[in-house]
Parts: sequence; C-alpha cells; structure tokens
Amino acid sequence: MRKQSAHGGRWPQRAALALVLLGGALAAVLTLGPRILDVNDLGWLLHGTLGPDPVAYLVAWMYFAPAPWTWPPGRNPDYGLELSSAIFYVDVVPAMAFLAKALRPLVEVPQYWGPWLVLSAALQAGFAWKLLGLAVRDPWARAFGALLFAWQPMLLNRMGGHFALVSQWALLWALWLCLRPAARGQTAWWMACLGTVALLNAYVLAMCAGLWVADLLGRLWRERAWGAALAQLVLVPAAFLSALWLAGYFTVTGEVAPMGLHYGLAQLDLTAPFDSTAWGWLLPGLPGLRHWEHGGSYLGAGTLLLLAMALWFVLRHGGAWAALRPHALLLLVLAGMLAFAISPNLAVAGQVFPLFDLPGFARRFADMLRSSERFFWPLGYALIFAAIAVLARHLARPWLRVVLMGAFVVQAVDVQAGMGQFRALVAAAPPIAAERLPDPFWDEAARRIQRVRAVPAGNFGEDWEELSRWTAPRGIPSDAVYLSRVDPALVEALNASVRAALEAGQWEAGTLYILRDDAVRALVEARRDPARDLLAEVDGITVFAPGWFHHSP
Repeated sequence: MRKQSAHGGRWPQRAALALVLLGGALAAVLTLGPRILDVNDLGWLLHGTLGPDPVAYLVAWMYFAPAPWTWPPGRNPDYGLELSSAIFYVDVVPAMAFLAKALRPLVEVPQYWGPWLVLSAALQAGFAWKLLGLAVRDPWARAFGALLFAWQPMLLNRMGGHFALVSQWALLWALWLCLRPAARGQTAWWMACLGTVALLNAYVLAMCAGLWVADLLGRLWRERAWGAALAQLVLVPAAFLSALWLAGYFTVTGEVAPMGLHYGLAQLDLTAPFDSTAWGWLLPGLPGLRHWEHGGSYLGAGTLLLLAMALWFVLRHGGAWAALRPHALLLLVLAGMLAFAISPNLAVAGQVFPLFDLPGFARRFADMLRSSERFFWPLGYALIFAAIAVLARHLARPWLRVVLMGAFVVQAVDVQAGMGQFRALVAAAPPIAAERLPDPFWDEAARRIQRVRAVPAGNFGEDWEELSRWTAPRGIPSDAVYLSRVDPALVEALNASVRAALEAGQWEAGTLYILRDDAVRALVEARRDPARDLLAEVDGITVFAPGWFHHSP
C-alpha cells in the first residue's frame, strides 16, 4: 500500500482545477451542441425535439419574467389562472429564474437553460474535485477522477429535457459534507447546501436532505455534540424551508397529484447501471425496463472499469469495513435510497416481480417522488468516490494518473453514443420554431381577448402546448398549462364553476374559451347567440368567443 503525496505547488493545483471546470463544461456543450449558449436561440427549446418539458419551462418563464415581483417571489399567477401556483412547479430552476428576472433592467435573458446546463456540468466537476480532495492528493489524478463525475450518463441524460435535475452537483457537495473529517462550520455549510438546492429541484433536495440526516446523526453518535446537533436541527430546516417558500413550494395545497407514472412504475432495474443501450458505445446493451427514466443510471464503461479494479483490490487486501465503519449511518441512508429507487416492484432485466404493496399514506408520499430510479444517484456517486479512494490507497502516483486518465478516456468514448443522439435532436430544431397556430384568427384574438380558458381545464390537457406557445409571448393569461404538480380538488372546483356559468349562458367578458369535448361544445351551441358569438374550429381547435361579432374597435 502506498500513500499518495502532494505534488508540486499551487500552480499545478490551479491548472488541474481549470482543466476540471473546462472539461465539465465541455461535457454539456458536446451533449447538446454549442448553440445552447446563445441566450437568444429559443428554437431548440420550443421546437419539441427534446419533448414537451422545455416548452413548459420557456412559456412559464415568458409569463414570469415581465410580471411584477410578488410575495412569495416565485408565484406565477398568469400561467394557469386559478390553477396557477409558482415557478417551482414548472421545474424552471427558481434560482436562475430569480437571477435572470433581477437582471432584466440591465439585460434581457430570453433563455437561461443552456448556460445553466453548462454551468451545472462545470460545477459537477468542481464539486467532484472538492470531494476527491478527501482521498486523492495528486492534482492530475484528482482532475481525471473529477471529470468522470461530469461525463456521467446519470448527469448528461437529464440534459435531454429535465434541466433542473442537472443540479446533481449538490449531491457531491452533500457527500463532501458527510465525509469530511472536521465538523467546523458544518451547520453553515448544510444551511448553504440545502438552502441552495431548495431553489433548484425537489428530487435533489430530498436526496441531499437524506444525506444531511445521515451526517447529523452520524456525527452526533461519534462526537456527542448535542448543542451543535440541536442548532443544526433548527437552522438547517429553517434555511431550506425558507428557500422553498421563496420559490413558491407552498402555493399548492390539498392532496397534490403528480404528472405521469405513479411510484413503483419508474423504478430502478437492477441491470440499469450496467445497461449501455441508451448511452454506451463500448459495452453490449442489456434487457431492462424502458420507462421514461431509461438510461439515467448507466455508469459508463470507464466507471465500471474503475469499480472492477477497486473491487479487486478490496478482495485482495481487505480493510473495507474498517474504512466504512465510521460512516455506517451514511451507508444505511444510501441503502434506504437504493431501496426506494428499486421500489416494491423489483425489476431485473426487464422482468418485474411485485414484492408487496405500500399502505395508502406511504403510497401518497412516495407518489410525490414517483420517478424513484433517480434515488440511485447518491449511491452511484458514492461508489465512484469509493473506487477512486481505494485506487489512491493502493497505486503509486504515476500509476494512479494513468489509470484514472485511461478510465476517463474510456468513459468519454463510451458516452459518445448518447451524446450524439442528443446533439442530433438539438441540431434538428430550427433557430426560430414554426408557429403551431398559423390561422390569422389568432392574431386577431390576441388583440381582443384578456384571457384563455380551456373547458374542461386540466393539467397537460389537449392542445396545451400549441395554446401556451401562442399565449405566453403575448402575455395572455391562460389555464391551458403543463405543471409538474396540481391540486385535483382545485381542478374539479374550477371545472364545476366554469361549466355552471356556461350552462347558465353567463359568458366571461374578454375570454376565449377552448372547448375540449363534444359535450361542452353542444352545451355552448345550444345557448350562444350566432349573431354575436363565434363558435368555430380553427387549426383543429374548437374556439368559442362570446361577443366576437359585436366587438367595437
């Protein structure tokens, strides 16, 4: 066993760190292409090649950016009308939205997601550098190890549409806090970490909060510092709850319904970390689940090579438990997250074996974090750190450099398969997305109406995308929206109120109604005045405009 020693002075450290940050940023640029850095290029977001989510991010931002500041500042009332909540529930990365909105008096930022993705990839590499500093002292070995964390399908796969989820660098921050030996400033560090991630993404916040609990209890068990633990127990939740309030998390009440699959249907297949089907070029694909999280847990050929080498050293030399014992609670929390990721529906090579059913209250909670495969990420990153730490203990500095550089090269080559697919999707989008509603009616309607109502209203309802792309640039309030969470009782109450008004022939002044089913169209047809009210199909959408023919210019 050979202990690593520091090599050189500050300049090698700074040069290696610069390589890390640039290499991390390059991972994002090569995944989607350099055009994402042009803040005026909206086509790759609006065209739809990356799915509906980027469209929702952009139209929500179009409403939020010019609106007056409110309390909480994350509220976004015109995007959804009665169904509206806050930017937190559109996954627009509230911290970036606040920053871009605050800059509007100086500079307008049409889109910030491209710069955000590049920044996050750089931060991923930077926090990996910080984390690896606990085990690797040689700057160049440390640099190549850090780059492995940024050239990870776990991270890069989220750039295909789930932009808030690239804030995985916060997991590396949290792991560093858990593993660093000194506890000086631990409360302030955790307040900063969880307060920051609360303004980024709920999933990553839940994972970081679990790591915080592991660190709090672990240090309390080892150090018996009751005063410091009590301070953390008060101040850290206060920090992230305050941040959640600012982002608008508490604007949704009632029993919130998530979008998409329920818990246990987007779970981790045990073959997923080894399945190269979506992202790998060097290894054969494996059978596995093909739900919407597919590909997001593959570790990459370079990482798998490192894990295999580290396992060989552990089996040969032992000593693993002695190193892990001080972090038993952290291991327990990581195992718990893995169990949550697997869910009660155990999946192996695409075959699902239901094990048990969750009770109702537990299922409702789990549904809030329904895409459970993501909870493999903390364990995945911890395994990469552990593998590099093992190699650093057993390899001399030159060999450690060669091994980590070789692993990174293998990783970079392997993930070109996934990168190429994503780049092609972005390249296929024109700089200016084509209009989805080209009929002249819509231009005229934009001059004459004050709001748009879809009947029946509902999250991710029919034609929401076409309508949002029309209303958002014009600042027309609308309830034809796509939100990540809604209150079903609120949707039901809104639909009951609007239908009652339509049945009574009480049209809301200045409103363009979008009729989504035949029953509503028949109801309106029976009560409208053909001499005053327009009922027509325009670009495949049934519209009802009360008083259209008696409009005064």
